[in-house]
Amino acid sequence: MAATKDPRPCSIADALALVGEKYSLLVLREVCLGNGRFDQLVRNIGAPRDILATRLRRLVEAGILTKRLYSERPQRFEYRPTQAGLELEPVLMTLKEWGDRHLRKGADLPMAVEHVCGSELVPVVTCQACGDPVRHEDLTAHPQAPGWTVAGPTAA
Repeated sequence: MAATKDPRPCSIADALALVGEKYSLLVLREVCLGNGRFDQLVRNIGAPRDILATRLRRLVEAGILTKRLYSERPQRFEYRPTQAGLELEPVLMTLKEWGDRHLRKGADLPMAVEHVCGSELVPVVTCQACGDPVRHEDLTAHPQAPGWTVAGPTAA
């Protein structure tokens, strides 16, 4: 089967085009932890400085981070999450939990996150309407993009 000229319209693909670049989610992790200065980011992520600068610029342009001057001489900035950036934090927590469960398998875990209730956070995706946990078998996709079905593009 030949690849289609245009892939399926998809908000997941759109989001990954922005935050799926190498180091982008790690930048967001660090900024959400309060480590928003460039040298902190370089140290904690291990990204090359030029690539990190490119990721930061793109995340600021996309409105996920803000850039704030904290030193005039030399001119230095720190990065903080915007509301859009903070809305990605549950995604980070869900990825962390998945990695703990499937990649670390109970081994010494590198970080625990405590919820305000005092318990360790174990994120669960729930339906906003009914409050039930989201399970694969309970989902039905309804493609909204013209010319697309769940199976792929309709015949031209």
